[in-house]
Amino acid sequence: MTTRTTTWPVVRVLRDRDAGLYLSGVVVSGFGTSAMSLASGVWVKDLTGSDGLAALCVLALWLPTLAGPLLGTLADRVRRKPLLIGVNLLLAALMLTLVGVDAPGDLWLLYAVLFVYGAAGVVHDAAESALVATAVDPALLGDFNGLRMTANEGMKLLAPLAGAGLYAVYGGASVALLDAATFVLATGLYAGLRVREEKPAPPIGSRRERTAEGAHHLWAHPVLRPLVLAGGATMLCAGLNGAMLYAVVDDLGRSPAYAGVLYAVQGAGSVAVGLLSGTALRRLGARRFAAFGIALLAVAVALRAVPSDPLALVCGAAIGAGLPAVLIATLTSVQRETPGPLLGRVTATANTLVYTPNVAGLAAGAVLVELASHRLVLVALGVALLVTAALLRPPFAGVRPPSAGVSPSSRP
Repeated sequence: MTTRTTTWPVVRVLRDRDAGLYLSGVVVSGFGTSAMSLASGVWVKDLTGSDGLAALCVLALWLPTLAGPLLGTLADRVRRKPLLIGVNLLLAALMLTLVGVDAPGDLWLLYAVLFVYGAAGVVHDAAESALVATAVDPALLGDFNGLRMTANEGMKLLAPLAGAGLYAVYGGASVALLDAATFVLATGLYAGLRVREEKPAPPIGSRRERTAEGAHHLWAHPVLRPLVLAGGATMLCAGLNGAMLYAVVDDLGRSPAYAGVLYAVQGAGSVAVGLLSGTALRRLGARRFAAFGIALLAVAVALRAVPSDPLALVCGAAIGAGLPAVLIATLTSVQRETPGPLLGRVTATANTLVYTPNVAGLAAGAVLVELASHRLVLVALGVALLVTAALLRPPFAGVRPPSAGVSPSSRP
């Protein structure tokens, strides 16, 4: 007899009207964001000829993540649906200001817009996560977050090519206009959500106390703390691994362009695990699912030290499949285990703790790859990731993993 839990996850999510609208909004806005992320660096490179100034585009986008706990408080102060709509309209307007950037002296505007873009993205992600927990059937959260990952990875494969092509023909202003159009379209999709939100209660305590509540909740929670710590450790290792990519390509005797092939294979692995994550979360529970993903990542990273084309492709796909597991498990658990009034701050704080180490890992790896053999580094990273997976995996207790439903603490 066929049960609801055996239904294909895409069908399960798309049958839910709000989940389908949300996922469509993620696809649309993610396409514009991915296209702009690539085009902004190329834009700066063309105007200045400087690799360093081009790299500052990535820094401008990522820097606001450090203020995640503070920015996340905004998502708990107002209704989330109007906030999402407002943020998307703000970003659309910001993109329009870039139409006149055509000389090195105009780059201050591009950097300023990218910085605000990054800050608005932190608020957007916090509000989106909080509203998803309200708008989407709790039983679908794992499937939705997996499909969201699939959509994002799919956009990373397609949008940069589209952005690069558009830039090559019409210039950076055309990519900015494309991004603005995607935000306007996403606004319409979010406006169609049928969500009833209560007005948030007046804030209690000082701003510092309210900002710190997200971190306090994460640290005190027996489910969320190990997932967030494991997620941060995994993303640190992932950043270091990413910095070794071109050394791996050189070891294979390939040109630097071959990195694009490995990126594509890795993206395909992420797409696949996103489609299966809802089922895996229901059967394994969040910690086991995350631990198995990290263990797969560990083996794949260590085996990249072997200079073999077929093995490199297999490892790329395995890295793409293993890395998202802890990210999906952590986000889904945050949504299930956090009271609604705290969800914006907790999401933003968790994102800061999980994703910021990736940037630190990339920076450290850029130095380390010049000082040590990349093969030794990859093997060491594999060992570190295996230890992380072992510490995260819960002890076998002879019972089934917790259900995918909402935990008692996930609602006020």
